Amino acid sequence: MTRVESNNSAGSPRSTAGRTGPAGTLGASVERGGNPAQPKVEVVIVTGLSGAGRGTAARVLEDLGWYVTDNLPPELIGRMVELGASAEPPIRRLALVMDVRSRFFTGDLSAVTDQLRSAGVPTRILFLEASDDVLIRRFGFARRRHPLQSESADGTLSAGIAAERIRLSAVKTAADLVIDTTELSIHQLHRKLEEAYGGGAPTALQLTVQSFGFKYGVPLDADMVLDVRFLPNPHWIPELREHSGQETVVSEYVLSRPGAADYLSTCHHLVDLTTNGYRQEGKRYMTVAVGCTGGKHRSVAIAEALGELIGSETEKSGPADVVRVVHRDLGRE
Repeated sequence: MTRVESNNSAGSPRSTAGRTGPAGTLGASVERGGNPAQPKVEVVIVTGLSGAGRGTAARVLEDLGWYVTDNLPPELIGRMVELGASAEPPIRRLALVMDVRSRFFTGDLSAVTDQLRSAGVPTRILFLEASDDVLIRRFGFARRRHPLQSESADGTLSAGIAAERIRLSAVKTAADLVIDTTELSIHQLHRKLEEAYGGGAPTALQLTVQSFGFKYGVPLDADMVLDVRFLPNPHWIPELREHSGQETVVSEYVLSRPGAADYLSTCHHLVDLTTNGYRQEGKRYMTVAVGCTGGKHRSVAIAEALGELIGSETEKSGPADVVRVVHRDLGRE
């Protein structure tokens, strides 16, 4: 889920991809037969009005597993598809984010899409738009100029938006999916894009269970903080002091204390409820921080047990979430 930015909105960059057409060497490669063993690469071209949500769409597609590029020169599109198919691991889904400043729009969009499709590359166009008043308000919040504002007759934001609508009218007509973001929240847009480009399967949530010591500070990126300092501290038991919560002797001691099992079960249920809500809101990352005094015994044992519980549940429920357990302060004392 990598996003690469390339500022090629002006000039004529040199390309080693050849000059066989807007999509680079893809057509020539197909004419030579290509490599039938290479997996298919799916392409979606993300475009639309400035301020309508292209950046948000790019981030959503990243979360959905697409490889996203910004303003890739047209000559390199075919080369990018070929590289994606032959990469290890292969890039199976490629999203190309294009705005009105791209040289992509100085040529014929249909020529690019036709060449990709004739080469057997599934290609779709996503067009994002919004009403003029919403676009004006968004530009006001962002405090930036419209890309075509300086080119308009009177230099106003409204004129820039009008000019862009005219310039992109043919692109909108050719689009496979047009989304009006005027009334959409970020989460609603996320759900629409997930339905269209998520592949039909629920997107995995990446969950991190992190142990820590309160004396070193609470993790700044924690979405949920659990405090297990109510449990007896193995530090005060000489035969356990030098061991950590990753070792059976400490883990069994911590988990056998009164209230430990109930607390672990309650936390598991709470995390389950929260992750379900996160998925509905389009969030794909969550960090659960489990803290004790020093981050060596109790928090480590509980974090390991909680991670195992969550992992066992996701294995039973279809596409598994990505669950990892990390110990921030283990070995720090």
